[in-house]
Amino acid sequence: MLETLETLAAFRPKKRIFLGLLLATEFLIALVLYGVWKISYLGLENISEYLPVIVGAFLIFISTFSFGTLFNMILAVKGFPTLKLFHRYSFTIIKFLFPPAVKIGKIFGIKRRQLEGSFIAVSNLIFLKSKIKVPAKKLLVISPHCLQLASCPHKITRDPKNCKRCGKCNICDLVKLSEELGFIFFVATGGTLARQVVKENRPQAVLAIACERDLMSGIQDVFPLPAVGVLNIRPNGPCYNTRVDIEEVKKTLKQIISE
Repeated sequence: MLETLETLAAFRPKKRIFLGLLLATEFLIALVLYGVWKISYLGLENISEYLPVIVGAFLIFISTFSFGTLFNMILAVKGFPTLKLFHRYSFTIIKFLFPPAVKIGKIFGIKRRQLEGSFIAVSNLIFLKSKIKVPAKKLLVISPHCLQLASCPHKITRDPKNCKRCGKCNICDLVKLSEELGFIFFVATGGTLARQVVKENRPQAVLAIACERDLMSGIQDVFPLPAVGVLNIRPNGPCYNTRVDIEEVKKTLKQIISE
């Protein structure tokens, strides 16, 4: 277990990977849009002499706004003041740029998992620097079903209190923490159930435990609800007898829950 935690600590996603690739992707897309506009200039002018200017102005606005959103994220990561106007559209821009960013990353040997982990690191930092504090009863903590020992016969996906607290998996630790601190704890079998739980409980913030892919999609799905992610540990591979660093969970909870 100690070895697993040390391995996890060694793999600390670098925030600059995500931000750098998004900026590179945005720059390339801007170049492509300029090329398309340049090629179609005469055709547009044949329709109307004002059309090239209108289309060009629209493309400049879209590109400038997109760059502004990315630079706003960089400012947030660096601890500088940011414009709330851009916050609202951050994940929309990310959803658009992420697929081509993955392809560009492959050229440089950057795996999708690294890029997703880098996104989580950026998102978490922005969340924590926003100094969001909520009452424990308004905080929802969601963990994946694979955190439960595969051989355990007790169903906990609808009611984590069915856990018999044998201590063989981290569900026991999280149940105890929820009773001690008072937050809502739920074990989800997938993204659909997790979204349903968020809708039913109407929390003010979410702490999610999952792999890179699920955390990235989950954080974007619940936006504008603030969410922070803690990566699970996968000593047996994905989705099977996973673990979580409870000390990291406690540290994150301490930063979120108001006194």
